[in-house]
Amino acid sequence: MAPATLSTVITFLEMTDRPSRPPAPPPPRLKLALIRADKPTVSFSRYLYDAVGRPWWWYERKQWDDERLAAVVRHERYETYVLYVAGVPAGYFELDRRDAPVVELAYFGLVPEFIGLRLGPYLLDHAVDLAWLGPPVPRRVWVNTCDMDHPKALSLYQRAGFVAYDRRVKEFPDPRPAGLVPPGPQPNR
Repeated sequence: MAPATLSTVITFLEMTDRPSRPPAPPPPRLKLALIRADKPTVSFSRYLYDAVGRPWWWYERKQWDDERLAAVVRHERYETYVLYVAGVPAGYFELDRRDAPVVELAYFGLVPEFIGLRLGPYLLDHAVDLAWLGPPVPRRVWVNTCDMDHPKALSLYQRAGFVAYDRRVKEFPDPRPAGLVPPGPQPNR
């Protein structure tokens, strides 16, 4: 029996100019460090992906073998940055520069225990600022989000200066029977 088919609405957003805005201030009284993970291990990449994406049903990379994942996250034009709060990984983002001068904000998010501390705007501003660094100077930075992501994800991207340019419905096989996501309903349903 084939797994049930589910759907989500994906919104694609872009920036074609570096935003001119003051950066979001860091949350008060938190010891923060943003560190680039040079050549991250596959196990660390899997940890970040699951720690941040589990509540939002990030499952696609869980289907990748180690070689495929390593080829992406260890590529010289692919960057992983980790936000630490008091020495604990609190969130991360990945910048994909393999299609330069176009840069994709490929993954972005916070570990659930750190949501609600005003870290999202702070981390996203750093992601955007780093995305616009060259060489080559980007001509476009883009990201996508879907209706299963955090309910404030879309508005966070828009406040940071991203503009929606496309929306698509994506149908996909239910990942629950394979154990790729937690049991229960789709996020935000």
